[in-house]
Amino acid sequence: MALFALPGMAQQRIAPEEFMARVTGETVSFFDRKFGNLVGVEQFLSPRLSVWRGSENKCVYGEITTPNGQICFLYRDLDPVGPVCWVPYDKDGNLMVLGVGRAFGESQLARFNDRDLGCPEVPLS
Repeated sequence: MALFALPGMAQQRIAPEEFMARVTGETVSFFDRKFGNLVGVEQFLSPRLSVWRGSENKCVYGEITTPNGQICFLYRDLDPVGPVCWVPYDKDGNLMVLGVGRAFGESQLARFNDRDLGCPEVPLS
């Protein structure tokens, strides 16, 4: 595993498969690391499907892929331009993600919760 640094801290990069094993079946809140504000909540339905509820309070289903050591989310109803990708890492037992590509430089802390998103059933297609 490679170590890499952000300002003021060192993290242990983890494989996307390890991240997905930790979050699949869970609901996770994501907080902006710099300001601490809630970015959104994601329920990981399977290793390939999630539902996101962001600040606009809308449920959006996303396809998850794991190319090149990244975790990428494609939310067709939210952004038809393409996926948003992250590099997962661990900081003292806390899951975090660092944005790459379109999300470059964003850093978010993941916190598990029991929050029910109240989203309709998962679409079949």
